[in-house]
Amino acid sequence: MLNFLTRKCNNKTAIIYLIIASLLWSLGGVLIKSIQLNPIALAGMRSAISSVFIWMFLKKPKFNWSKSQILGGVSYAAIMIFFVTATKWTTAANAILLQYTAPIYVAIFGFMFLKEKTTRLDWLTTFFVFGGMTLFFIDDIELQNVFGNLMAIGSGVSFAAMVLFLRKQKEGSPLESILMGNIITAIIAIPFMFQSLPSSSDFSTLLLLGTIQLGLPYILYSIAIKHVSAMEGVLIPVIEPIMNPVWVFLAIGEVPGRWAFAGGAIVLIAVTLRCIIVTINTQAEEPSTS
Repeated sequence: MLNFLTRKCNNKTAIIYLIIASLLWSLGGVLIKSIQLNPIALAGMRSAISSVFIWMFLKKPKFNWSKSQILGGVSYAAIMIFFVTATKWTTAANAILLQYTAPIYVAIFGFMFLKEKTTRLDWLTTFFVFGGMTLFFIDDIELQNVFGNLMAIGSGVSFAAMVLFLRKQKEGSPLESILMGNIITAIIAIPFMFQSLPSSSDFSTLLLLGTIQLGLPYILYSIAIKHVSAMEGVLIPVIEPIMNPVWVFLAIGEVPGRWAFAGGAIVLIAVTLRCIIVTINTQAEEPSTS
C-alpha cells in the first residue's frame, strides 16, 4: 500500500494528499469533545494507537537514527504535548491560532535549512492566512493566560521544525519520524493514562482518533512532504482549523460567528489561489513534449 501511494505521488497528487490529511485532522475537535479524559492521557492513548497503526502500515520500519529522523520525531512529540497543554491553559482559539504561526518560522528558516527560497507569493499567502485566522477566532482570542499562550507558540515552533525535518528526509522515509514521535508521546503520557482510563464507548472513539484522525493523515502527509515545498507543507494544512468548527457545527449545532465565516473564507481563498498559481507556473515551466 505504501509503495502504491508513493509510486503514484507527484506534486499535484501530494497537494491532494495534504488536503485530505487536513480534512481528517480537522475531525479531532468533534471527536475529542465526545471523550471525558485527561487531555495528556487522551493524547498519549491516541498516539499509542496511531503508533500501532503506522507500524502495521510500514510493516518493517527503517530507523536509521539520523539527526533529521530523531529531531523530526521529537518535534512531532513536542507538538502533541505543547498543544494539549496550551489547550488546557489558554483558549482553544489562542492555541490553534498560535500553532499556525508555523508558516512564518518556515518562511524564515526554510532557505537556511533546506535552501528552499520563500517567494513573494509565499509571504503574501502567509499574510492573508494569518489575517484570516485572526478574523476567524477574533471573538475568542484572549490576551491573558500567558503560560498557555507560550505553550501554543512552542507548538507552532515545533510544527515548523517538524515540517523542516520531514522535508529534509525527502530522499528517505519521513514516516519513521512520525512513528517515533507517536511512541515518544505515548511514553510521556503513561503516568497520566493510569490516572484516567477510558470507558468502553470512549475506546471506540479513541480508535477513530488514533487511526483515521491521526495515523492515516500523517501517512499521507509524510508521503506528500517529499513532493512539495516546506511552505506548501505548512500552508495547506491551515485548512484544518478552519474545517474543525464546521464538523462541530454539523455534529452538535455549535454555530461560528460572522467573523469566523469571513476569516475562514479568506484562508481558503488564499490557500486555493496559491495552489492554482503554483500549478499554472509549474506547467508553464515544463518543457513541451510536442
